[in-house]
Amino acid sequence: MKVLFAADGSKFTKKALAFLVTHEGLTGPDGELVVLNVQSPMPPRVKTMIGAAAIHDYQKEEAEKVLAPIERFLKRHNITFRTAWVVGSPAQEIARALQREKAQLVVMGTHGHGLLGRALMGSVAQKVVAECETPVLLVK
Repeated sequence: MKVLFAADGSKFTKKALAFLVTHEGLTGPDGELVVLNVQSPMPPRVKTMIGAAAIHDYQKEEAEKVLAPIERFLKRHNITFRTAWVVGSPAQEIARALQREKAQLVVMGTHGHGLLGRALMGSVAQKVVAECETPVLLVK
């Protein structure tokens, strides 16, 4: 099975990663694991002032801060994986990656905000569940 692991670098990502590693049967013996990080886009004014190349380098550096510890963790556990990062709205980019990768499952941590928190702030996990037809495993 091909699994997309959405990683934002939070403690909830770490919990989801630990769950995934302890339940290696989720991917199966011939499974694939794709670790995705989504970086927030910069306002157009900032791109104009700083330059697109500098913005790209900054976003790449931020993505690597999230992905590098995950890579080390997965290598220690002898799990085959690949990483990717994109820029955009997290829920939309996760949905796009699911289609692009033809993944059968998305695994992600959830911050576990209550009803009020979701109503006020929205939730990436909630949006992913709503936008995707692919099964979503949320780890709290």
